[in-house]
Amino acid sequence: MQQLIVIEGPTASGKTALAVALAQALNTVVLSADSRQFYKELAIGTAKPTPEEMQGIPHFFVDSHPISEPVSAAQYEAEAMKLIQNELANCPQLILAGGSGLFIDALCVGLDPIPTDPEIQSKLRAELDENGIEALLSELQEKDPVFFSQVDRQNPVRILRALEVIRLTGIPFSDWRKNEGSERPFEVIRFVINHPRDILYDRINRRVDLMIEAGLIDEVKSVENYRHLTALQTVGYKEVFDYFDGKYTLETCIDKIKQHTRNYAKRQLTWFRRHPETTWLEAKSTSEMCTDILQIIQQ
Repeated sequence: MQQLIVIEGPTASGKTALAVALAQALNTVVLSADSRQFYKELAIGTAKPTPEEMQGIPHFFVDSHPISEPVSAAQYEAEAMKLIQNELANCPQLILAGGSGLFIDALCVGLDPIPTDPEIQSKLRAELDENGIEALLSELQEKDPVFFSQVDRQNPVRILRALEVIRLTGIPFSDWRKNEGSERPFEVIRFVINHPRDILYDRINRRVDLMIEAGLIDEVKSVENYRHLTALQTVGYKEVFDYFDGKYTLETCIDKIKQHTRNYAKRQLTWFRRHPETTWLEAKSTSEMCTDILQIIQQ
């Protein structure tokens, strides 16, 4: 059976380098599971791998979609499954690398068939813009206290999605999320790169400084017309929009990006712990971690 080797980890943990090294060792390709690296217009703020970093290894779902056509987890699941079962069907092993837990699970496990309604989506986005998140959080707490207790309350995407389903069906969102999964035609082997917290936070802070030096402010300026899109309601972009709006000085903006990225990394690690079968790799050099993985998958 084909193997899907998953390289997970929080932002700035070294997933790209490890995925490329592993793909070189196994003579295979990398599928990205980073929900913002899909978009052609975003590079610096998404830490998209450069051609030099890819080292000639084919990467799928990097620069694959325009930002004007947002990719949902369900669409990603469908497109990735089609790719694996057709174009990549003869590859004994594939590498899946990224930090977007929902998108990783969409491919590895499958999504519950939860309904959707574009009109309700538009209405909820308008309510968010007009009244802010607090009123929507109150509605969610009243109608689905179970999901309210679990959701990241700083993540409007998840909150809007839950309320969309509740308003459409009258059923709590938590009741729809059975997470039973679907059968897959491949074996999934999951690895998480695990750094000590202080080292991870230092890596994050240094990465943000490098993004600023590389021109993050100009990149955000170039996509300002799309700032209403979900892909840009994320760390590294929304803080710069707030800077443009005069809410922050540039120095405060940079500090906020670092703080919010560290918070995001904590949430990523919490998500990865949902899968007890995952192997947590002690962060070492790329070559050492690659050797560790090869030993495990060849057993």
